[in-house]
Amino acid sequence: MNSAANPLRDAEDRRLPRIAGPSGLVIFGVTGDLSRKKLMPAIYDLANRGLLPPGFSLVGFARRDWENEDFAQVVHDAVREHARTEFREEVWRQLSEGMRFVPGVFDDDDAFENLRATIEDLNKCRGTGGNYAFYLSIPPKFFPTVVSQLKRHGLSDAPEGSWRRAIIEKPFGHDLTSARELNAVVHEVFQPDQVFRIDHYLGKETVQNILALRFANTMFEPLWNRGYVDHVQITMAEDIGIGGRAGYYDGIGSARDVIQNHLLQLLALTAMEEPSSFDARALLTEKLKVLNSVRLPADLGLHTVRGQYAAGWQGGRKVLGYTEEEGIDPHSRTDTYAAMRLGIDNRRWAGVPFYLRTGKRLGRRVTEIAVVFQRAPHSPFDTTDTQELGQNALVIRVQPDEGITIRFGSKVPGTQMEIRDVTMDFAYGESFTESSPEAYERLILDVLLGDANLFPRPQEVERSWEILDPIEEYWDAHGTPEPYAAGTWGPAAADEMLARDGRSWRRP
Repeated sequence: MNSAANPLRDAEDRRLPRIAGPSGLVIFGVTGDLSRKKLMPAIYDLANRGLLPPGFSLVGFARRDWENEDFAQVVHDAVREHARTEFREEVWRQLSEGMRFVPGVFDDDDAFENLRATIEDLNKCRGTGGNYAFYLSIPPKFFPTVVSQLKRHGLSDAPEGSWRRAIIEKPFGHDLTSARELNAVVHEVFQPDQVFRIDHYLGKETVQNILALRFANTMFEPLWNRGYVDHVQITMAEDIGIGGRAGYYDGIGSARDVIQNHLLQLLALTAMEEPSSFDARALLTEKLKVLNSVRLPADLGLHTVRGQYAAGWQGGRKVLGYTEEEGIDPHSRTDTYAAMRLGIDNRRWAGVPFYLRTGKRLGRRVTEIAVVFQRAPHSPFDTTDTQELGQNALVIRVQPDEGITIRFGSKVPGTQMEIRDVTMDFAYGESFTESSPEAYERLILDVLLGDANLFPRPQEVERSWEILDPIEEYWDAHGTPEPYAAGTWGPAAADEMLARDGRSWRRP
């Protein structure tokens, strides 16, 4: 029978789940919060959904005096606490049989020889086929040591017919120079197509849905340009402070932590042209075109803002200001809020401002992309009829309550002609019976499959730093961040920035 007549027999049928082949994952930094809260639960959830091979193996590497059983218990506890799917004993039993722990420090040759022997043993007893990904869930300063050790002990070189890959967590440097140095260090050992840079936002279903929304629907794409769009707002707001991240966050700040990666990636997906296909190379081409077209405002003082949260009320309780947090220099100038206006110099977006903002201790936790449309060029209604009517908008909610909202004007029931804003809402939780997988589930599976679609390439990383570095240099040379009370929506200067353009921020 022809496979077209029976799609279930077609290996390319997208209704069938993609299942990883024989493989294993080695996690450096396995004792950290990211591993406990995200990576270990994601691996279990993949196994629970039947997306990992029966012989999948997980190796932890850390400075702990643990046996394999101790490591398995740590994973068990993390899964019980943080996994998305229900705990099933038979799934856990099969997964735990492939868990191993290698104690040691990064410059310990004996430890890496032990790691090599462990992998060889797993190849024999678990059938991993020599296919391994090395997850560097560690600070970037340790990358040179770890990748050189992988090279020295033959771990980065794949046996015939198998593969080896490296997974790198952000930050990808702290400026353009350090990003290039970091890329050079990693690429001395791994080829570019072997390196997977994790930006967990790109693994979220709603971020991927930007492409479906734009390019699978004829009702949106014709309006997605300067002829109809007034401006775009991209927001990532958090209602928490720095928590226990003082050592990492101070001196880095919100712009480097969020705008350089997450928000510029969201901008690229929102503004890019249709790719020729959805493979990694085609997506990179179009995203890079947009990023290369991004232009900074002529006056950085008027069109960029940085702030720092002060003491205030959040969720009904009094919270400390940033410089009062444990481990923070009382004179720190680190930004906990950043906003900026960017332009895109191409035919589609010329003259349309893109406003980006991110911050901690803001009014609520939300990430969204709001495409705000121009007002009608002519209105036959009296001003009093439409005085409560705002601009039409399409809002993509990335988190929480993932979905899409369209805001438009509608007549209020009654004898008077009165028009107000109403919304049409699509929510993932209401439209699909299966809950959205966590971003790390999708990203880890893609690494094991060798699918690089959702991973920023080095060219994108370096171009993003080229955009942000001049802003950071300007801020360093001009004053201090403007304070804003915790629980508000940021410094007054951010509102003034949009007001000068005759616009205002959305209040999600």
